[in-house]
Amino acid sequence: MTPKNQILQLLKACNEEEQREILQHIRQTVPIHPIEAKLNAPAEVILEAIDRASDLTLRGIRGIIAEASFLVNVLNKLEGYKDITPPGDFPYDFLIEDAIGQIKIQVKMQRRERGNPKFTKSGKYVVETQRTRGGIDAATGEATRPYRFGEFDILVVSMHPSTGDWGRFMCTVGNWLVPRRGAPAQLETLQPVSINPDDDWTAELLTSIEWFRSGHIKTISP
Repeated sequence: MTPKNQILQLLKACNEEEQREILQHIRQTVPIHPIEAKLNAPAEVILEAIDRASDLTLRGIRGIIAEASFLVNVLNKLEGYKDITPPGDFPYDFLIEDAIGQIKIQVKMQRRERGNPKFTKSGKYVVETQRTRGGIDAATGEATRPYRFGEFDILVVSMHPSTGDWGRFMCTVGNWLVPRRGAPAQLETLQPVSINPDDDWTAELLTSIEWFRSGHIKTISP
């Protein structure tokens, strides 16, 4: 038996308190993630800070988790595409490229209200499509918080609030989204999301890319 397997056998024989003591000893020299060095704080302190955060802060953290989950569960497994997302603040979260061209992807969280998934009157889920911070464009007088058509090609919605699964997403074409009342060049803030795949929404990113590249013009059903 190798030394590693011997240690694993001994660990199984330890009770929970003993295992925690051993973990604390190992944690003195083995970091869990590079973010510990970046923030100069151990993972335990970072997690405690997140646990103490306000609902607004946690909402932002969930959005970041959704992006990371999309990267790990979808983009990193996507064959034929290269992630070329540039650093900086853009109206999209990911920029990918294949032999045909580039695709801009925006990732959002399914909207919750009072801790539960929000529904439209027609029984569909809801996603909020606007920037975190707002303002007014000095030249046009328009609000800068809403997204404009063309700023991203694909909208990906994390369905974690209703499924409990960070690997579940629904996708649609950005230009198919509902326009903002009184400002048709902008997206409506709250967009309906189908519960199951249909002609407007798909669970497969590649399908939504095919829709986008087909050039088909439509607006998703409310």
